[in-house]
Amino acid sequence: MKSLLVFDFDHTIVDGNSDTWVVKCIPEKKLPDWLRETYDGTHWNEYMQKIFAYFGDQGIKESEMKNVMQSMPYTKGMVDLLKFICQKKDQVDCIIISDSNTCFINWILEVTNSSSVFNSIITNPANFEQNHLVIKGFHSHSCPNCPDNLCKKKALDDFIANQLKAGVQYQRIIYTGDGANDLCPIKGLKECDVAMVRKGYKLEKLIHELLDGDSGSMLPSIVIWLSGEEILSYLRKCLKT
Repeated sequence: MKSLLVFDFDHTIVDGNSDTWVVKCIPEKKLPDWLRETYDGTHWNEYMQKIFAYFGDQGIKESEMKNVMQSMPYTKGMVDLLKFICQKKDQVDCIIISDSNTCFINWILEVTNSSSVFNSIITNPANFEQNHLVIKGFHSHSCPNCPDNLCKKKALDDFIANQLKAGVQYQRIIYTGDGANDLCPIKGLKECDVAMVRKGYKLEKLIHELLDGDSGSMLPSIVIWLSGEEILSYLRKCLKT
């Protein structure tokens, strides 16, 4: 049986937040105060939709947005890691589960010709309508711990269930992420699975809190990483190459 590699995107594959990086496409390189003040701390996708509408009103073209997004840096060692995974597709399947959007992710993967690495890219669908980017939520769900538009645990569970229907079963899941919304799927992993947690980010703090509590024994193996090079080293051992 294959292993399933699951990657977050922002602050994992790329070294930054794609939703804030895109602001570089306006001349001022920052949003006006009146627009930033419309964010209430929740419903991030709705806030981003206001930003994209503002971009459209400012005459920002799709090509300009694409150029800015394709300047976003990959996390150190991540390009080599993706090349390695591409060579091991007989042993692994690989997916992205991200609260970014299809346009941003596809544009950025295009730079390194990495799209073929991934069996599926699970994220918010996006397309251009009347000269501005329109994003929609990936799905609806009932998880109280996740944003309305995406529960990564449900997305992962649904992918695995669909693969099982197609006759594909995984011996282990190796989940790589950094953020608070990666905790929900990690808590759903089994002891034979692995959570690759980026050092210095919110997920690491949340994992430490769980390990200090009663539920720590229920977690998968935890591996802390700083760069793609460490993930690559771990995968070489796992895949015995």
